[in-house]
Amino acid sequence: MRPLLSTGKILYSILFVVLLPLSLILWAKSLDNVVAIPAIKAALPGLALLIAGAAMIVAGIAALYRHGNGLPMNAYPPKKYVTNGIYRFLSHPMYVGACLISIGVSITQGSAAGLWLISPALMLGCAALVLGYENEDLKRRFGENLNKSLISLPTESSDRVTMWNRLSVYLLVLLPWFVVYESFVFFGVPADAINAYLPFEQGLPIYEWTEAIYASSYLLVLVAPLVALKQYQLREFAVSGLVATAAIAILFFVVPVTAPPRPFDPTTALGQLLQWERTLDSPAAAFPSFHVVWAFIAAALYVRVAPKLRLLWYGWAIAVAASCITTGMHAVIDVVAGLIIFLIIRKRKALWLLLLRSAEWVANSWQEWRVGPLRLINHGFYAGAGMFAGLPIIEILTDEAGISVLLVVTLCSLIVGDLFAQWIEGSSRLLRPFGYYGAILGGVIGIGISALTMDAPFWKIMAAIATATPFIQAIGRLRCLVQGCCHGRKTPPGTPGICYVHEKSRVTRIADLSGQPLYPTPVFSIIFNLVLGTVLIRLWYLSVPLSFITGMYFLLSGLGRFVEESYRGEPQTPRFAGLPMYQWLAITSIIVGALITCLNSPASSIVISDWNWRIFVPGLVAGLIAIIAMGVDFPNSNRRFARLSS
Repeated sequence: MRPLLSTGKILYSILFVVLLPLSLILWAKSLDNVVAIPAIKAALPGLALLIAGAAMIVAGIAALYRHGNGLPMNAYPPKKYVTNGIYRFLSHPMYVGACLISIGVSITQGSAAGLWLISPALMLGCAALVLGYENEDLKRRFGENLNKSLISLPTESSDRVTMWNRLSVYLLVLLPWFVVYESFVFFGVPADAINAYLPFEQGLPIYEWTEAIYASSYLLVLVAPLVALKQYQLREFAVSGLVATAAIAILFFVVPVTAPPRPFDPTTALGQLLQWERTLDSPAAAFPSFHVVWAFIAAALYVRVAPKLRLLWYGWAIAVAASCITTGMHAVIDVVAGLIIFLIIRKRKALWLLLLRSAEWVANSWQEWRVGPLRLINHGFYAGAGMFAGLPIIEILTDEAGISVLLVVTLCSLIVGDLFAQWIEGSSRLLRPFGYYGAILGGVIGIGISALTMDAPFWKIMAAIATATPFIQAIGRLRCLVQGCCHGRKTPPGTPGICYVHEKSRVTRIADLSGQPLYPTPVFSIIFNLVLGTVLIRLWYLSVPLSFITGMYFLLSGLGRFVEESYRGEPQTPRFAGLPMYQWLAITSIIVGALITCLNSPASSIVISDWNWRIFVPGLVAGLIAIIAMGVDFPNSNRRFARLSS
């Protein structure tokens, strides 16, 4: 009989029980001295969260030991799938417990960084581990049809809604929305906020009686989960709410638009209620209007339950949208943005399919032109377009870093990216691959050379390139679609994907997956990078340390890449200790990013100057270099670096 604890298990336990918590504590202490954020200190609530989290972890360990014949270790997983004990109620109680402990300790100690940075980072890390490893590992070991915990989102079936389904929506959807919303209320109006009101709106009257319509949304949204009859009805409400919360939270952060309530003197009871309600709210959490989005999400659920009352429920939602203006609580642009968000959420499946079909067209659009021994492939233009779009961002953020600096960085990035990929993936069938992590390393080397030889501001260039890189990569992923690199694995039956059929694509030549629906991993990357780049640009306006911006790029991009890699299906990717090599590199990126955020550096600032055509020169030159490096080859040569494809 094998011992319960081997040397590997002991070391694994030390890593996650001792080293990881200690690292998070040290990280929080360091960031408290680097980034100025308002703190919350409350001993009793913090202690309650800490105790609740610890109880969840203990209950999880006990259940895995008793029912799973093992311990909570991904590298040494339990032999049985556990649905007993606390796992009957929660799928991941230990991760929830760890996050509660982090929040509890942060509130107890009054650590702003611990509450607003470390705890969210830990949550994202847990989510990435589940999405990027555990879910697929559980399916591989125990099958696709795993029992769901009682607290989980409803299914898409026509089964009747249970009490646990309703409770799950309150805990997993409405409670997170409330926490996110109140967090933005707590932070208040940003210093650089833009007033959302148009000139004509300042003179609009306040109709106190419309507060009854405005306030009705609170009641009808809260009651909505109790009204749903079928699980698919409640699931649509829940998923729509989660998507809305994520999308609007990002917009609250990156678009500093504010709508201070228009002043009035209350003369009725409803006016007094409206005045009191304003004391609980903040103009910072206005664009887009959550009031509008939730009203329409709730109305859509009521319509599914009672289709004959469609006009009544959508009429009510429209009235709520109008009351946002007549009560003076929102600007017109807040309401319009809320309507657009709802329509996007409502049509998200159709929009996703349209995006997949567009990506599939790009994936099968290979074209090439011959000039003597040379060949120009159309996918190189996407690499050039990425450089052309990204380098002006660097020029703007650095107040014109200079063409020499940017060309050195570009060349180092391309050269090391090629060398790295050649070392990892080079073969007779794949003679000139390009490696993202090699390009990142090359870029850092180029920045170092520029700082030493051209007196370039190291941290400013680092943060600017870190901010531009997501946009460069987002456009560059279109090249991946055409070339067939970075492709996904086969999707499960019924899940839409991208079909590659062009004979030149790596998907058909190397992976032998022609015509089969694959996960659209390049599309995942494009969406993630566009969001990441936008968040980093926002950080520049908040005057945070440049090292913090740089570190957040490495940390967040590592989390995204870890998840993305679990859906990829390239057969040539090496694996170590059960994980693709790129997931190990993603973990390294996360750790490096966390360390960089702790370093001292000058604060970010954006100087709005008279930009001219010169800011596009480095992008144009670097774009041409990228087209040559990644789109021009010698198809008849078998020498290394000579050929991009057969």
